[in-house]
Amino acid sequence: MKVAILGFGTVGSGVYDIITKEAFPFYHDIKIEKILIRPNKTKTLPIMTDFIDDIINDNDINLVIECIGGINPALEYITAALKNKKSVVTANKAVIANNLETLENLARENGVFLSFEASTAGGIPWLASIEKARRVDTVSHFYGILNGTTNYILDTMDNNQEEFSTALGKAQELGYAEADSSADIDGIDVKNKVVISSAIAFNSIIDVNKILAFGIRNISKNDIDYFKEKNFSIKLIGEAQKIGNKYEALVIPNLFPRDSIEANVRRNLNIVTLQGDTIGELKFYGQGAGKLPTANAVVQDILDIHTEKVQHTLNTDAIIEYCDFLLKNKYYLRINQKIQNDLIENIEEFNGFYYHYTKDLTIKELIQLTDIFKMTDTNLFVIKER
Repeated sequence: MKVAILGFGTVGSGVYDIITKEAFPFYHDIKIEKILIRPNKTKTLPIMTDFIDDIINDNDINLVIECIGGINPALEYITAALKNKKSVVTANKAVIANNLETLENLARENGVFLSFEASTAGGIPWLASIEKARRVDTVSHFYGILNGTTNYILDTMDNNQEEFSTALGKAQELGYAEADSSADIDGIDVKNKVVISSAIAFNSIIDVNKILAFGIRNISKNDIDYFKEKNFSIKLIGEAQKIGNKYEALVIPNLFPRDSIEANVRRNLNIVTLQGDTIGELKFYGQGAGKLPTANAVVQDILDIHTEKVQHTLNTDAIIEYCDFLLKNKYYLRINQKIQNDLIENIEEFNGFYYHYTKDLTIKELIQLTDIFKMTDTNLFVIKER
């Protein structure tokens, strides 16, 4: 099988390194025919090109590996490859979360495959595990640490007693965070991964714009210290739950007891949990990002297509309705002064900040309450009690 790699950054070069190693079991079966690089980049390998048509119009290339990232031109290139009857493997969660149904239909129409295991939880075989569980079970709930950047920041703040800005700077120095880290710290990356996971778990494409997200942009060392005194650690969690034909989804910092599994997921690692009717609770732990772990997941998809183990099993025909009053939970809202409200159960002061502990709230009630609090303090920090 002849393949092309689009992009030769962290993931693209990792895929190249794995496939070209002589120890790779399919070393002679899979040949990298071309690599697309940016026009201003130096061609360090003879198979490199900066012209996408060299790949799209090459009838010998069976499969395209998209490692560019972002929406465009990645979406344009994936679409063109599928239309030209080339299977596509991608780690691009933004493209998949926003275009999954369209791209999957396009792949079916052209008799090729679209695979995206690496788009969610990096090197962890998370999507494949949901799919396998669903052969027997109804998966009603999943949740987890799905972003290594934010986990590194929270872990560093907790263990090194550092402020958010210092921990973020370290994450950027190590390459865990981009210069513009908004997608990570504001929960956008996790929202995309919740959409992709839901497509497999619930057989339905949920609306990314309806997922409420509270990121970690406003977290402070004071918050870490306050909850540490209560024997809790903070983790950014993405989750979705389905009951009947209704679902809710949320991205928000969560409190975990310090002796729990999630509280002890360190640095940039991920952990994801699913709940099945007969299997119960299953947890999947490992590298959620990084050059070789993500590249490993990409290559696993390539091998499935090459060995004809992949099939068009994705079905997103189920109609489920978003509901913002499906379940109730308790939350903490931290601001710089006290606010009395019927939805607040208790208020504690810690180093000049006020932690408002809520009654059991639906997501709808939480939105209403946070809107009130934001008028007083735009640096509001919101966290969920598990």
